[in-house]
Amino acid sequence: MSLTNQPDPEARARVVAQDLQNVMHPIVQHRALEKSQLVVTGAQGSTIVDADGSTYLDAMAGLWCVNIGYGRTELAQIAAEQMEQVAYYPHTAMNLPAARLAEQINALMGGGYHTYFVNSGSEANEAGFKVARQYAKHEFPGQFRFKTIARYYAYHGTTLATLAAGGMGERKMKFEPFAGEFIHVPAPTCYRCPLGLEYPSCKVACAKAIETTILGEGPQTVAEVIVEPIMSGVGVAVPPDEYLPMVEAICRKYDVLLHVDEVINGFGRTGKMFGHQHYGISPDIMAVAKGIVSAYLPIAATVVKDSVFNSFLGEVAEARQVMQVNTYGGHPAAAAVAVRNIEIMLEEKLADRSATMGAHLIEGLRERLFRHAITGDVRGKGLLIGIELVTDRESRTQLDGALVQGVVDFCKANGVIVGRSGGGARHSNTIVLSPPLIITRSECDTLIEVLDKALAATVARMAGQG
Repeated sequence: MSLTNQPDPEARARVVAQDLQNVMHPIVQHRALEKSQLVVTGAQGSTIVDADGSTYLDAMAGLWCVNIGYGRTELAQIAAEQMEQVAYYPHTAMNLPAARLAEQINALMGGGYHTYFVNSGSEANEAGFKVARQYAKHEFPGQFRFKTIARYYAYHGTTLATLAAGGMGERKMKFEPFAGEFIHVPAPTCYRCPLGLEYPSCKVACAKAIETTILGEGPQTVAEVIVEPIMSGVGVAVPPDEYLPMVEAICRKYDVLLHVDEVINGFGRTGKMFGHQHYGISPDIMAVAKGIVSAYLPIAATVVKDSVFNSFLGEVAEARQVMQVNTYGGHPAAAAVAVRNIEIMLEEKLADRSATMGAHLIEGLRERLFRHAITGDVRGKGLLIGIELVTDRESRTQLDGALVQGVVDFCKANGVIVGRSGGGARHSNTIVLSPPLIITRSECDTLIEVLDKALAATVARMAGQG
């Protein structure tokens, strides 16, 4: 049985029953699914279609990932052609699509990088941790550099190690205890500074805390520092311009690798091809996923600077090779689709479009939403945007979670899908936007209009409760 874009209540009911009786969904309560029963049957551009015929402007690009938009049918043809030629062989051998894709990534980074392919952002960061540790074994014999300095409220994935590196307590607590090799420092969440300071008089103390932590742990025990250029899940925390250059300088001072998580930031999302390029830094390790293939097939990568890659070169007997394997890493069909995905981004100048549409969207949101007293902050870069909701701007008290969810639900009821930050008790009150980079100006205006109405309805609800 298949569903089309034409409403078919009986077919829809069968799929819902089949799903609820057999499927275990990620990070969503099944009781909520029983109520919403969203069955996606079609998509084009920035729009998805439900089995009942309803259409939604997808202001989250799926899960921050459909960067070139839905419905690029040429990618299906590319995947089919590659599968007919060679569907799979392990990446212990070479294949043309993966070689081309690695060459593309190297060029986008300005040269000087090698790429190791995996299947997801979690795996890309996990492999990065292993690369950092193995590199330290090679380059610092006699030392025991195994620790990663990470930030509170960061998100790096869902494996045990990436959860441990992340700083979202509510996501981690059901899987604890962890081994303790990930050390956390304050994040540059300026609107809610964890140090109680104000920028710029703070002199970016959160960056300096990284040096204090390296010294406290002992530089001879620290392998790397991991950062998202712009922290996404916590509510789109854009750091001060000085922050990442300061972090990079600290890493260089203590021979610590700089691991940059570009899983969400990368491939045009922030208005540049990679988020770190706003800040002029040079990662030693970079994790990419999501936008690398715009979610058309699973592929991701751990990208390493040549100076790191060279540490893994040697005679076979030395066993310096990367001690990791991913069965589907460098999958020819996925790589071929990713190659064309990146070509489309470059041909259509989607990073530039992200910057332009993002500026229009942020300006419009600020103009309209600050009319409502519950709008505390509107921030972002490119098409990565957060709208923080508060009870009042002076105290910055978080808006009640049920009211924040009410905004999300209002938007959906009015044909727009938005996201909500997942930072737990301290950072769960931000509406997040990450639409396809091909979103149009009129679609941006629709998004602004619906959010304006959603906040107005929330204020009215609060007044009624008072």
